[in-house]
Amino acid sequence: MSEQKATFWDHLDVLRWTILRSLVAVVVFAVAAFCMKDWLFMVVLAPTSSDFITFRLMHTPPFQLHLINTGLTEQLMTHMRTAAYAGLLCASPYVLYQLFGFVSPGLYQNERRAACRIVGAAYVMFLVGTLVCYFIIFPITVRFLGTYQVSADVTNMLTLQSYTDTLVSMCLVIGLVFELPVVSFILGRMHLLSGQLMRHYRRHAIVAILVVAAIITPTTDIFTLVLVSLPIWLLYEVSIFIVPKQRHDTAI
Repeated sequence: MSEQKATFWDHLDVLRWTILRSLVAVVVFAVAAFCMKDWLFMVVLAPTSSDFITFRLMHTPPFQLHLINTGLTEQLMTHMRTAAYAGLLCASPYVLYQLFGFVSPGLYQNERRAACRIVGAAYVMFLVGTLVCYFIIFPITVRFLGTYQVSADVTNMLTLQSYTDTLVSMCLVIGLVFELPVVSFILGRMHLLSGQLMRHYRRHAIVAILVVAAIITPTTDIFTLVLVSLPIWLLYEVSIFIVPKQRHDTAI
């Protein structure tokens, strides 16, 4: 077969084109997002108003956060960074498809099926984590911190860069945190982790979760710490039930 006769440089050339096609897709989506500025920032800035769906469902009292710009190039750079992140997020299915197409020829059929399921589950969990952050964790956090005042004489003034950087970083981090069940599943299949072990070290895990949440949260307040720690703890509990059910299976 041609795959068996391919040299190291042939594989390197295939990888180069895989990366190039992925980068082109990201750039195309990023440029499209940059051109759709009004729609892009309508989504990004939606949590600053009490009209946001989360606050309407919570029946939150009316409020409005006002963002300011303090740098000459800050708005342009924020626009570019946000568009780049949106481009990466929109192009991620194609990027994963390209990477899987590069790796799959070296896998057996059962390994290819297992890899498809694991990668698919990991991607879905990342999207779920991103949506949970955008619709729940970030809006509640930004409302609490943005409207908190030690005195009525002190007005909060949030910069655009601070707001967007916090949103992007929190969505990215929470998306990665939501990979915990998938990682636990893989470790369980490798017989490196079991539900019994996770139950035994539950109290230690809670302490570790608080430490991790303190590290990954862009703010230093206890409110955000608890808000981020809660979904991680729930994911840990879900992982306990995922791992043992797969330990004695022969196929994924």
